[in-house]
Amino acid sequence: MTNNKYKILLIEDDANIRSVMTAMLETAGYQVHLADSCGFGKILYTSHQPDVVILDLGLPDMDGMHFLSFVRQDSLTPIIVLSARSDDRDKVLALDAGANDYVTKPFSSAEFLARIRMVLRNYQHRSDSGKLPGGKFRMRDLTIDYDARQIFIGEQEIRLSQTEYNIVALLSEHCGKMMTYSAIIKGVWGYPDEGSTKKLQVNMANIRKKFGVKPGDSWYISNELGVGYRMNGEKEE
Repeated sequence: MTNNKYKILLIEDDANIRSVMTAMLETAGYQVHLADSCGFGKILYTSHQPDVVILDLGLPDMDGMHFLSFVRQDSLTPIIVLSARSDDRDKVLALDAGANDYVTKPFSSAEFLARIRMVLRNYQHRSDSGKLPGGKFRMRDLTIDYDARQIFIGEQEIRLSQTEYNIVALLSEHCGKMMTYSAIIKGVWGYPDEGSTKKLQVNMANIRKKFGVKPGDSWYISNELGVGYRMNGEKEE
C-alpha cells in the first residue's frame, strides 16, 4: 500500500502544532483531516473513518480521554496520543484506555512518522489475521509457533516457563504497542495483586537471560520504566 491511501485525523487545539503536523504528514503522503476540539473530532471520525487518529489530550471542550473512550467502544482504529503531559500516570491511563502509542511533545518528526507506519502495519496484520494468536509470528530471527507454544531464535529453541511464554506471546500479538504493566498482568494472570509488577519484572528478567541478552543490550522487548513493555519491530508477513 502507498501512504496516500491512508487518512489521518489530527485532533489538536494548538494552531501552530496543527500547521507543522499537517505539513509533515502531507509531505509523507497522508491525507489529513483536522479538528481543534473533542466534539468536532468525533464528528470527523464518524464521517471520515480515518485509518489513524493523532490525539491531543488537552482539548478546550473536554479531555482527549473522552474521545479515546468514544472510539474504543466499537473500534480498534489506531490512536497515537500526542501530548505535553509526560507524567507516567498519564501515559499509563491513556495506554490502558486503548491508545496504541503515546508520544510527548516535543518530538522527532522522523520517529513520529515511524510510529505511524508501525501502528498501520500492525493494525493491518491484525485485521487480516484476526486478533487471536495462531500460526507463527516472525520478527527478524525470532519465531513464535503459537500452536506448538514454542519460541526459536534462529534454529535454537528458547525454553521458557508457561508464564514466560505467555508474556512473550502477549507482547508479540501487540507488537509495536507499548503495553502497560497492568495490561500485561491482566492478560497473563487475569488479576492484579500486591506483588504483580515485581512478579512481572522478575519473569521479564528471566526471559531476557534465556534470550541471551546482556544488560544494556537492545533486544526484542523494550521497557519504559514506570509504564510498561513493548515488543520492538514489526511482524513479518
